[in-house]
Amino acid sequence: MAATKTKTTPKKQSKAKYSKDMYMTWYRQMLLMRRFEEKAGQLYGQQKIRGFCHLYIGQEACAAGSVSALKKGDKYITAYRDHAHPLALGSDPKEVMAELFAKKTGLSKGRGGSMHMFDKEHHFYGGHGIVGGQIPLGAGIAFAEKYNKTNNLCITYLGDGAARQGAFHETLNLAMLLRLPVLFVIENNGYAMGTSVARTSNVTDLAELGKAYEMPSVVVDAMNVENVHQAVTEAAKTPRSNKGPVLLEFRTYRYKGHSMSDPAKYRTKEEVEEYKSHDPIQQTKNAILKNKFASEKELSTLDEEIKGIVADSVKFAEESDMPGAEDAYQYVYAQEDYPFEMG
Repeated sequence: MAATKTKTTPKKQSKAKYSKDMYMTWYRQMLLMRRFEEKAGQLYGQQKIRGFCHLYIGQEACAAGSVSALKKGDKYITAYRDHAHPLALGSDPKEVMAELFAKKTGLSKGRGGSMHMFDKEHHFYGGHGIVGGQIPLGAGIAFAEKYNKTNNLCITYLGDGAARQGAFHETLNLAMLLRLPVLFVIENNGYAMGTSVARTSNVTDLAELGKAYEMPSVVVDAMNVENVHQAVTEAAKTPRSNKGPVLLEFRTYRYKGHSMSDPAKYRTKEEVEEYKSHDPIQQTKNAILKNKFASEKELSTLDEEIKGIVADSVKFAEESDMPGAEDAYQYVYAQEDYPFEMG
């Protein structure tokens, strides 16, 4: 079965919708995500990164457009395809790469690896390996924001496969009942591992699921960062007004397999190439060039700069130390001097 398709041809515009700074920020962020993930894939092949590894290549607009639309203090939580979100939020690429290497200098001190990134400083609360496990946690974070009257919200990402989990439906019900300040975002890339949306339910328009709970629900062409930014900007007004959650279905696409161990033979080359023709980074680049925000040469220079940042992150990760056995109980118990014996 093919993935759910959506028309992604960008609209013709007489002038840019947003400022030069906005387009350049989007382009830089998405290019960093792309180059970082490409390098992560190479390093996995060299067995320098081990365990599970789920790449975000093709979905960059989902993270970049969300971060630009929200405000400082808002919280973020996602599943295990989680390298790009902290990069968009400003986490140090060196620490993200070191976490992939399971080094003590990593974002989660080498304890989480690919699937469990965590950066409290940048309000990123994971990185969760259990399918759908982050959904009720996102509602819990939103409850805390409501309780503390911060006017912040929690954006909770999940995949199309997780929308079939009972926790998703239980959480939507409770979030509406308590009018929690949460944005539920289904990053619908068409496939739950190797299973297409159409093979898991007769409801293939996943935004419809929110309507069962009378939750405002919107479909977004998430291959375009402008669309994501606009949709999240509008959606955020509802929870900030104490009117409860909103569900956004980001229709996106991953160019690689579900994980590094997935050859993705369930898709045709033609399908993949069709989505690549609407690449979010290329669309943003076209807008920059069209509006003369930067030249081809300047963008090439930026690309080289970002490749250098990624190379530096790899060097940092390779030179960092592994966690020691003596650190096994660190970050496990609130009591720092919790007694234990080695050996």
